[in-house]
Order: sequence, then structure tokens, then C-alpha cells
Amino acid sequence: MTKLDARILIVDDDQDVLLAARLFLKQHFRVVHTEKDPSHLPGLLRNETYDVILLDMNFSRDATSGKEGFVWLNRILEIDPAAVVIFITGYGDIELAVQGIKEGATNFILKPWENKKLLATITANLKIRQSKQELEDLRSRQKVILSNIDQGFGTIIGDSPAMAQVMATVNKVAITDANVLILGENGTGKELIARAIHRASPRREEVFISVDLGAISETLFESELFGYKKGAFTDAKEDRAGRFEAAHKGTIFLDEIGNLSLPLQSKLLSVIQNRKVIRLGSNKEIPIDVRVISATNMPLYQMVKENKFRQDLLYRINTVEVSVPPLRERPEDIPLLVDHYLGQYCHKYKIPLKRVSPSTLRRLEKHTWPGNIRELQHAVERAVIMSEGSSLEPHDFFLPHADDEKDHVLSAANMNLEETERMLVRKVVDKHGGNISKAAKELGLTRASLYRRIEKYGL
Repeated sequence: MTKLDARILIVDDDQDVLLAARLFLKQHFRVVHTEKDPSHLPGLLRNETYDVILLDMNFSRDATSGKEGFVWLNRILEIDPAAVVIFITGYGDIELAVQGIKEGATNFILKPWENKKLLATITANLKIRQSKQELEDLRSRQKVILSNIDQGFGTIIGDSPAMAQVMATVNKVAITDANVLILGENGTGKELIARAIHRASPRREEVFISVDLGAISETLFESELFGYKKGAFTDAKEDRAGRFEAAHKGTIFLDEIGNLSLPLQSKLLSVIQNRKVIRLGSNKEIPIDVRVISATNMPLYQMVKENKFRQDLLYRINTVEVSVPPLRERPEDIPLLVDHYLGQYCHKYKIPLKRVSPSTLRRLEKHTWPGNIRELQHAVERAVIMSEGSSLEPHDFFLPHADDEKDHVLSAANMNLEETERMLVRKVVDKHGGNISKAAKELGLTRASLYRRIEKYGL
């Protein structure tokens, strides 16, 4: 006989009832637990999840009224709102049973019961439990998904040889389920690449959840990524799915993965490796089916040598690597990008479409763009707003002269990613006179992320 994969709990102060129910139900269900003392229920339910709970309405200190059963019914539903509770009563009080269903019980059964009827009642109520759980999971996932919706990502722009190589890799890896690591400087469009991989993958109809690991504090890391149960901490007023759980069947994008501390790297590795999460305040493992795409501007291989990044985590996240070139290595894409952002911002600000003069375009192609596409985007937006004429000239972009650029921009040959980031952060913070909010906005970072970089580079 095949047993149903379900967990049953029977709560009754009659030891004979417990024994009889357990012996019979054990033949049909994978797990059957019994409990004589209802005061143990809160502890049981915090450590275990049951598909159906059979609850006696009357215990020894309150033999006939059924009030004690209602007390424990309410307590069960406080701990697990999706619980399926079947009342057991030996008195056949229909009015009391109907009241119990109004209070949240799903059914009732009279004792002594017929085994066939007991089995049929439990089996029918297992479907109710499944429906309740699916609804709760859907609501929980929706909260995370709705907070994550971002319509500001379009298609990848560029037909340079460097971008053609990137897109060739994207097209190859997208149809697989391999984990991908995207490397590149700030502002090169790493999240855009991640979304392109998702859109071309078999998971395209499922969710894409983006997580800025650089903006999540160590204390919130587990609750944000793995979720929590109600009461797990002071502000945990309801069960909440984490980002991994919300991304089930879809893709999770872990941006700025190089910013994680070693302890957090260890926790992340465990989840990626085992494909299971445990919400804070729970011992229950929740299987997850996600594709992991990570990104960073940090030199991870150097960090592995310096014991700042776990080698085993690096192996887990970089089945395939995609290196996004900086804008200075793809100047032939600048005219396409400028045209795109001109159309976007002229439409946004309801300004007649402007054009870029040939001399301006030549100047833009010579600029080294330390902030990459993000810097170019902001420069075009600013020029659209501030320029007076219909043609944008070099002075509308507030770019430094070529001689000035040599003083503060190093070539790719003698600069690594950290040096680039340090220089850019210092330049933008100085530009805004130390105003962190304005500097963070121009860099496209959160205030918390910018503070971490300032501290990291001792600026």
C-alpha cells in the first residue's frame, strides 16, 4: 500500500484514542504524530508543519463544553494561518461543530469513528491544506515580486565587435540553466545583460528577481534573501518569503556579489549548493528551483588569492562568465546610444527631438567615460534639459578638455577595476561637494552602497 506524503497530528487526552488513531493512520500517511497535552502545541507547530491536525474539543479539565478546543484552535491558527484542523468530539453536538467551522476549523468527526470515514475526511481535507498553502505562498511571493518590478530596462544597444562577442555568449548560455557570472565596471549594463539572459531562457515566463547585495546590511541578509516566519524578530508580524523563494522557477540576479563578507558568502553558498532555504524562525527546509546570475565589478580571482572571497562559491556561480566591455573599448556604439537616449529624454520632457552635431559626436567618442553607459545616459539627459538650441554642441555636455582628462583618467592598460571605481567615486563626491545623496544619484548607487565604497577606499 502506497502511503500519502502527508504529516498528521492527533491531539487528544485519551491515550487509547491516540493509539488507535495512530495505528490506523500510520498505514496510510507518511508521518503520524500524537500529543496528549495541548499545551505542547505551540512548541510543536514552531518546529514542525502538519498537513492535517485532529484536535479534541474537550480535555480533562473542561470535559463537555468544547471551550478548550476553541482556545487551542485559535492558538493553532495564530501560529499557522493555513492550518487544517478537524475537530474530534464524542458528543455529537452539531451546533458546537458548526460554530467550530465558523471559528476556522475545516471539518469535524464524531468518536467513536469509523476508520473508512476518518480516512475519507482526512484525505478530502488534505486538498484544502494544499489550496491554502498555495494561496499563502502566492500572496507571499507577490509582495516580493511587486516590490521588485522595474520597467526601466530595455534592449541591449550596440553592434561593435566587443558587444557582438558578448551577445554571442549570452545567446549560447541563455538556453541552458547554467549559473552565470557577469564581470564589468560600474555602469556597463551588467543587469541589462542578466535580464537579456533571462528573457532568452526557458524561464522567460517566470519572475526575474534582482537583489543589490551591496545595499543589504549583514543583519538583514538572511531575512531578505531567505525569508522569515511570523514572530522570528520584533517586526516580523507575518510570514514573508525571501528573494530566493520569490524567484522559484525563475531567475535571481545577485548584483555586487563581491561585496559580501565571508560569513554571508558561506550562507549564500549553502543555499546555492543545496537548493533549499530555511526561513528565519523555522526549521523547515523549502526547496527552491532558481537560476542564479551574479555580477560584480570586483576582482574576484584576486580576492580568492587574498582569502577575501570563497573559492568554492566562485566555482558555484561562474559556470559561464560574461565580461562586459567598458564604453571606452566600444566607442563605435556611442552614436547608437546617444540617439537612443536623445529620443528617450526628449519624449520624457516633452521637448522637440534634438540632434547632435558631428563635432559633438566626435568629442563624445573621444571621451573615456569612466562611468560608462550610465555616465553617458546622465550626460545626454542633462544636455537635453539644459541646452537652448535644437542641436547639441560639445559645451552642452560639460565634458573636460582632452588635456584635463589625462590628469584624472588612466588607460585600461594600467588600471584595474578597483582603481577605476576609486577614481570615479572620488571624482563624483568632490563634484557635489561631499553631498552623498547627489553623488549616489549620479553614480546610480544607493546611499548605503556609496558609503561602503567611501569607507572601503578611505575617501
